[in-house]
Amino acid sequence: MKKLSVIKIGGNVIDNSEKLHQFLLDFKALPGDKILIHGGGKIATELGVSLGVESKMVEGRRITDIETLRIVTMVYAGLINKNMVAQLQAKGCNAIGLTGADGNIIKAVKRPVKDIDYGYVGDLDAASVAAGTLDSLLKAGLVPVLCAITHDGDSQLLNTNADTIASAVAVAMSGLYDTTLIYCFEKRGVMRNIDDDNSLVPEIPMGQFETLKQEGVVSGGMIPKLHNAFEAIKSGVTAVYIGKADELPQINGNNFGTRLIK
Repeated sequence: MKKLSVIKIGGNVIDNSEKLHQFLLDFKALPGDKILIHGGGKIATELGVSLGVESKMVEGRRITDIETLRIVTMVYAGLINKNMVAQLQAKGCNAIGLTGADGNIIKAVKRPVKDIDYGYVGDLDAASVAAGTLDSLLKAGLVPVLCAITHDGDSQLLNTNADTIASAVAVAMSGLYDTTLIYCFEKRGVMRNIDDDNSLVPEIPMGQFETLKQEGVVSGGMIPKLHNAFEAIKSGVTAVYIGKADELPQINGNNFGTRLIK
């Protein structure tokens, strides 16, 4: 089975032009087939402020009203996506920038209103990702670059969490490829002490996750990230890595970040 890397890049790298340039060089140099997934960083928030549209967050999650949806679509699907694709082309990587609506690649369901109305936010399920279409693009020698905009199949665009998209894409592709999911962000990985860069936890088997939560090693926003990662492994993804974007080349020697395994 051919190998595939599904890589999600965090907003803090997108916001820094030098870091983004280096990351895209490292991404291009990765062997084998690959798919890149990105969100939007601070640019959408800054544009919203300049247009008089205030960002509304609940427990770290963005409320996407219609004005916010217009802004994130412009920024994620337009400015950021096409800038990254143009940079990859300049580096000799034949990238194609896509939303979930293009080729019906990712079909989401608008999040139902319970305690909070998140607005135009899309949730994914096992059938959301058109793995065959992504496979056709990869076989044509193209590198898909997916932004965090999906659609509902009834002409409505939706804002979907980029971590969730990365996990759903990796699971969908694991039926066709030996798939590795890689989350790149600002830390070296899961740290025993968040203030000590030398306290990296190099490997977490699935059975150790609950223990690390109880010990407080895994807390806050890292809990849903790891939960999604282990769900992906349960669903057929070979391994999940969480690590620092500028250390991505080390993945070739299995020396990158924290590796999550069965």
